[in-house]
Amino acid sequence: MNIGEYILYEDNHLIIVNKPAGLLVQGDDTGDAPLSELTKKYIKEKYHKPGNVFTGVIHRLDRPTSGCIVLARTSKALSRMTRLFADRSIKKTYWAVVSPLLNRKRDTLIHHIEKREDKNKVICSQVSNFRTKEAELSYKTLKTIGTQAIVEIELKTGRKHQIRAQMSAIGSIVVGDLKYGYPYPNDDKSICLHSRSLAFIHPVSQNYMEIKAPLPKIREWEVAFSLE
Repeated sequence: MNIGEYILYEDNHLIIVNKPAGLLVQGDDTGDAPLSELTKKYIKEKYHKPGNVFTGVIHRLDRPTSGCIVLARTSKALSRMTRLFADRSIKKTYWAVVSPLLNRKRDTLIHHIEKREDKNKVICSQVSNFRTKEAELSYKTLKTIGTQAIVEIELKTGRKHQIRAQMSAIGSIVVGDLKYGYPYPNDDKSICLHSRSLAFIHPVSQNYMEIKAPLPKIREWEVAFSLE
């Protein structure tokens, strides 16, 4: 894969990619080439860098999720961006196609999420305990077609599988997401969850930035293309 085709923004400190669904962010035991390594290769070849190239992973997207993800090109940018994420100073906006339709056009969801490592998923509860972490998001419906809705989601927290689990918990599942209850997969095994934009103050230049990622051009996203 030529990751250069997916670059949305780059400078000496940061590189922002429209991650394709199916691509790992960091390596795992599958041995598949992750985004972090593909980005290193891209930088090394484009700028003729000798020796090792640094790309720091600041945050993650699930493998079947697409969209905006930012990597650091320096250790200084990595530490500063990590702090911005930890302080919730990054505005993270997602788009999702969900079904069946939501009971409310917009809402704020607060759940207590518990990891189930044996099943590589999380469960949502209204009750907290020592194993749970609070998860919060807000959504609004952008468009409905038949039994499907396109929703815009703003994450307040950044828990594992948070959007997938919380939408499933209210009975409106991300299209294609078999793990959280959707009945059949997307053609390319992706799910209709897309990191639409990231907005933040650049950690070095201090300029305000808002980067948007175009939607995947697959059949399951057709209902949302008119919103681009």
